[in-house]
Amino acid sequence: MTVRVLVLHGPNLNLLGTREPSIYGRTTLAEIDAMLVARGEELGAAVTCLQSNLEGVLIDALHAAREDGTGAVVLNGAGYTHTSVALRDAVAACGLPVLEVHLSNPHAREEFRHTSLLSSVVRGIVSGLGPDSYRYGLEAAVALARRALG
Repeated sequence: MTVRVLVLHGPNLNLLGTREPSIYGRTTLAEIDAMLVARGEELGAAVTCLQSNLEGVLIDALHAAREDGTGAVVLNGAGYTHTSVALRDAVAACGLPVLEVHLSNPHAREEFRHTSLLSSVVRGIVSGLGPDSYRYGLEAAVALARRALG
């Protein structure tokens, strides 16, 4: 059975490939999305990717995922990871397994990035592995969604 996985990218991730490549690398968001869709197909999963710089759009997507057959979510909250109680509450309320991913290792960066408001309500965290963080997050999300289906 095909499972559905939603991948959400937070603010400024649309600039990947050119934004601070020494931290985030040169891989573009379009390349990450294409990799995730292809890996999803290999795993028998339908992957939908959405990037927004707007907190409410990410929250609305999590709310919709509760009802639209999504089995799991991969979320890079980007800057909202450290600041958004509203995004944290939407993750908690969606009732789906959510994997938090980060391209860089937040704990090896500025002090304010050391705290994730999301971590207490997600199933797992993958960080510091560049685009592979997304791939590993997707693989875990598919496994969790399948397990939930029985």
